[in-house]
Amino acid sequence: MKTALTELVGVEHPIVQTGMGWVAGPRLVSATADAGALGILASATMTVPELRSAVREVKSRTDRPFGVNLRADAGDARERVRIVVEEGVKVASFALAPSRELIAELKDAGVVVIPSVGARRHAEKVAAWGADAVVVQGGEGGGHTGEVATSVLLPQVVDAVDIPVIAAGGFHDGRGLVAALAYGAAGVAMGTRFLLTSDSTVPDAVKAKYLAATVKDVTVTTAVDGLPHRMLRTEMVAELERAGRVRGLAQAVRRAAGFRRLSGLSWAAMVRDGLAMRHGKDLSWSQVLLAANTPMLLKASMVEGRTDLGVMASGQVAGVIEDLPSCAELVARIMSEAAHVLRTLPST
Repeated sequence: MKTALTELVGVEHPIVQTGMGWVAGPRLVSATADAGALGILASATMTVPELRSAVREVKSRTDRPFGVNLRADAGDARERVRIVVEEGVKVASFALAPSRELIAELKDAGVVVIPSVGARRHAEKVAAWGADAVVVQGGEGGGHTGEVATSVLLPQVVDAVDIPVIAAGGFHDGRGLVAALAYGAAGVAMGTRFLLTSDSTVPDAVKAKYLAATVKDVTVTTAVDGLPHRMLRTEMVAELERAGRVRGLAQAVRRAAGFRRLSGLSWAAMVRDGLAMRHGKDLSWSQVLLAANTPMLLKASMVEGRTDLGVMASGQVAGVIEDLPSCAELVARIMSEAAHVLRTLPST
């Protein structure tokens, strides 16, 4: 199936595996690439040397195109961009809009730039700045998310920009891919569906929590870091939501102390990171502390398997996913389902 996405990045299928922190490592990315889709390596949870090492590991595992997800607001963003360019990575994706200058720098080096957005005006901005394509995530998507459903947001963005649009939020099968194409998208991006594969390094006990979840078990909360964050509802999430400001601060300090030991960060560094996230937002001090170590809250679950201490970002599709195929099996199944749907559509 050829679309503007497959032509742009050189993959076989119009499917993207998103750059999930602590999840989208070399094994998952290379397995996705070998399946003919676009795998995106998550770099925000890596040091600069770790990023170069991870990129080289992906290249040692596959000769297919892949991408790296970057934080445009990171202090070392330029160093990371240099690695992407020097190592010949095909795609640079961004969760926050990169600057016009950063987009130009990457494009001049032959790197395809694909920011992720949650609103039409953001898509229009990055398109005007020269982005090659854009991922648009509706409210069904996992992690930090907006309020507008994909079925409403996607056609808005498709109509507003003249670059390929990749749909994210609520996709897991071939029917969804066909629906996205019908709206005018060039493909779909999926996070939770790729997290729940046999190639994902997420601990089995954590995967079991996702598989056991119903649609109603996936909630949006601001209790973790003050921003709308879609995740599995757990006792820890419920406890954060019940806690008042004083009690919440005490809990945050206790948890932050534990995660500080895990991360090796100083208190000053954790508070500094939290204050950066607090800028322009009405966050309590407990949320500042939690915002500073949100990556560690994710690591506790996604790496350590501590679902009692961590959070589990999740799209709503977790409630309808029931198995753990390999990436190859998943991509082949989606494309087969899509072909079947297209064959059986009523003719006019």
